[in-house]
Amino acid sequence: MKSMFMAALLAGYVPLVACTKDFDNSTVKAFDLERYLGEWYEIARYDHSFERNMDNTMAEYILQDDGKVIVLNTGWKNGKFKIAEGKAKYPDPQGEPGALRVSFFLFFYSDYNVMMVDENYQISLVGSKAEKYLWILSRTPVPDPSLLQMVLDEARSRGYDTSELIWVDQSRNIEAWEEEHVEE
Repeated sequence: MKSMFMAALLAGYVPLVACTKDFDNSTVKAFDLERYLGEWYEIARYDHSFERNMDNTMAEYILQDDGKVIVLNTGWKNGKFKIAEGKAKYPDPQGEPGALRVSFFLFFYSDYNVMMVDENYQISLVGSKAEKYLWILSRTPVPDPSLLQMVLDEARSRGYDTSELIWVDQSRNIEAWEEEHVEE
């Protein structure tokens, strides 16, 4: 009787295991918050309701004197400029260096896992504990192709389906960035 129960339990468990997609959302082993601060352009993302139909999206991370981090997310939706101000905390810099928590509403925080950042802090792969969230961020609106390939390879190696990425229109930001960086 006991062995039949175990067999039935395993029979029910095996299909669940077979349907579960493995993905690795672990954070980077070394992370320098100071170097991560500043502006990041959103190059690609998985679709989700809070950014749906937005383009020219950016994130800016600003360290306050009290050690708190302000998060400004901006973008355009239906021809209107949108801004969301939030906050980030860094709960365990030694134990999980790339794991931050971000909130845009009261005290409700979400995971912000920096899963990859290149050595010069020019491109980043960000996710959460749920595999339905994934972002590619860059310091420029058009990232270096070799860096972009590196981050895409990293996402695939972690089990993410990069064919599901939405490539963000950065045309307004490209124009502004080029005007700002024209050599005189």
